[in-house]
Amino acid sequence: MTPRLWGERGRRRALKLGIDPARLPPGQSPTTKFPVLTVGPNAGVPLERWLLSVHGEADSPFVLRWEELMALEQVEVTCDIHCVTRWSKFDTRWRGVRVRTLLERARPRPGATHVMVHSHGGYTTNVPLSALLDDDVLIAHRFDDAPLAPDHGGPARLLVPSRYFWKSAKFVSALELMAGDRPGFWEDNGYHNDGDPWREERHSVDPLAARGLRRSARDR
Repeated sequence: MTPRLWGERGRRRALKLGIDPARLPPGQSPTTKFPVLTVGPNAGVPLERWLLSVHGEADSPFVLRWEELMALEQVEVTCDIHCVTRWSKFDTRWRGVRVRTLLERARPRPGATHVMVHSHGGYTTNVPLSALLDDDVLIAHRFDDAPLAPDHGGPARLLVPSRYFWKSAKFVSALELMAGDRPGFWEDNGYHNDGDPWREERHSVDPLAARGLRRSARDR
C-alpha cells in the first residue's frame, strides 16, 4: 500500500473511532491496541538492581536508584504516540518523572546539544536536548494506572511524544549529554536522525530508493 493510500485509510479509521483526523500525522493509522516492537530480548532488570545515570557534558552528573526515582516529583501525562511502522495510539496515559527535572539537576554544559539514550540490553537512540525539555517528556514507569509491563519497556522507559516511538527508548539506563550529535541504533540503520512524525521523518533515505540501490548492488 502506498503512503498516500495508507494515509487515506488512516483518516477513515480515525473518523470511525471518533478521532479528529487532524490529530493523525501523515501516513499514520490509529490503533486501539498497543503493539510490541523491541530490538532484542526484554532486559528484565530487577528493581533492586535498576539504575539511571545522567552524565556526559554535565557539571553535576549523578546516578539514581529506583527508590530515588520514586522519591522525585511524579507527574501524569496524557498524550498521543506514533510509531514509525505507521500505527498511532491516542490519549495514552503515563506516570513518571519529567526528564527536564533530571537534566536541570545534572546542569548541562553550554556546549551540550544532544542526548544519547542508553538502554539495558545495549539499545541506543539520539535525541536533541531541546526535545527533552517539554512538559510531556518522562522517564515513565506506569501506563494506564498499572506498572509499566516489561513488553513495553518496564520497569521504566523514556517517553518523547514529539518523536516517532523508537526514540522513546525502552529499559532506559542512561542519558548521556553530548556536545554534538551521533546516531543511535536505528539512526545508524537507516531511520531518520530526528524522527518528527509531523514531518514524516521516517528514514534517512527514501526506502524505495534504498531498495533499488540494494537490488542494483546485488546485480553487479
